[in-house]
Amino acid sequence: MKNLSFMLLILSLSLTSGCSWLGWGDDEQPEDETADFTERDFYNKIQSSLNAKNWSIAIRNLQLLESQFPFGKYAEQGQLELIYAQYKSADYESSIGSADRFVRLHPQHPNVDYAFYVKGLSEISQTGGFFDSFMPTDNSMRDIGTARGAFTTLSELLSRFPESPYADDARKRLVSLRNRLARAEIHVANYYFTRGAYLAAATRGRYVVENFQQSPAVPDGLAVMSQAYYMLEMQELADNSVKVLAANYPEHPSLDLNGQFDFDQRLIGNEDSFLDKVSFGLLKRIKPPAFDTRTIYDKATREADLINATDAAAGTIFGINKATAIAAGVLGAAAIAGGGGSSSKGETGTTGTSTGTTGTTGTTSTSTTGT
Repeated sequence: MKNLSFMLLILSLSLTSGCSWLGWGDDEQPEDETADFTERDFYNKIQSSLNAKNWSIAIRNLQLLESQFPFGKYAEQGQLELIYAQYKSADYESSIGSADRFVRLHPQHPNVDYAFYVKGLSEISQTGGFFDSFMPTDNSMRDIGTARGAFTTLSELLSRFPESPYADDARKRLVSLRNRLARAEIHVANYYFTRGAYLAAATRGRYVVENFQQSPAVPDGLAVMSQAYYMLEMQELADNSVKVLAANYPEHPSLDLNGQFDFDQRLIGNEDSFLDKVSFGLLKRIKPPAFDTRTIYDKATREADLINATDAAAGTIFGINKATAIAAGVLGAAAIAGGGGSSSKGETGTTGTSTGTTGTTGTTSTSTTGT
């Protein structure tokens, strides 16, 4: 036993010395190369990292710049560039947090509109997924909480800074977000049809018609109302909704040549399943209605079949000219020379006729105005 203990002691000492010889367990840290940096040295290194798109290095140095020179010449500019670098590194939560912090600390800063803008872009990016770059996806089928947040942020940007150099791009993105929010309501209404919740479906359709005028989802909102009221045996409300739909969108697939609504039509999933075929229709299931006419009324959806939209526009940063960005003082000239941004992907809503419906119990008033 004594010999065994002695052998274990020798073995442990050998392992310890071996790890030390290999450099393992060496607690001595290399000297920080930024230890003697001045504020200007930090900023030059940060610009170099931004030009090279080394976002992680730029973020670390920006945080060091702020901690070591919190009231320096480049402190506020560094905070703006930190928001930008975090957004470009896909750290959207940190970018949103940094933007909120900048707005809270510098509400009167001449470039506070930039903080709102990048915060909105980060919230929009959060609505996407990992596979969006590899295959077509429908963002309106996802949770729209972040889309609502982005809509609120960009709306505040436009209300507070209508002359901002980012206002034009923000408006286009708001159109896209508005269309997505409206389409999400239609998806929910279609789901309610599958559950037999016809009153809830009618409520969603009416919400789209009343709150998302001129969006491509309005025709489907009217169709949802027509179908739901019909299934609720509220024929007067159904007829009024059909009249508004026929007057404004006569080409809707649920209408025949005479403008009559086909309440038994199934717009999606109408094909016979394998079970239907092998049972010669004996086990044929009645499919609930589902309304989705984006290929007819949504310009962006139609164009997507012809071209692949790109996020980046040559010579622009977030959709504005480089000269404008430099003049606005958003980023240093070195960062702008190498940094890129995304152009807007906002769709313009269809300019149809305005429709309005009111009432939930007994009567519905409808009005149409031609454009």
